[in-house]
Amino acid sequence: MRSVLPSLLLLAALAGMAQAESIKILVQSSPLAGFQYYAGEAQWAEMRPGDTLALVREPDNPHDANAVRVEWRGLKLGYLPRAENRAVAAEMDRGTAVAARIARLTNHRNPWRRLLIEVFVVL
Repeated sequence: MRSVLPSLLLLAALAGMAQAESIKILVQSSPLAGFQYYAGEAQWAEMRPGDTLALVREPDNPHDANAVRVEWRGLKLGYLPRAENRAVAAEMDRGTAVAARIARLTNHRNPWRRLLIEVFVVL
């Protein structure tokens, strides 16, 4: 008869890892809306792919009830695009933990192509 102990030890180790580290699921990859109007241009030389971004809900935003502001080091860079922000806004309103990071920086004339962000649901 085979022992179940190795399987139980593996499950215990995986459970410990899951508690020690959060699991992130990529739910959105998109450009940043409004990059040219906020701090992005001034901070461009300092930003790096992988940098953490803060997402802040703005339910009272007069232009978009689903607005999600994107910040880097406390500075407003822009917003999740209006056409793509509804699901993330709804999850944030439910209290779901979300995270974001800079996925790619491209030196391009078109501000919609300068910065690509990734948004994750954190479990």
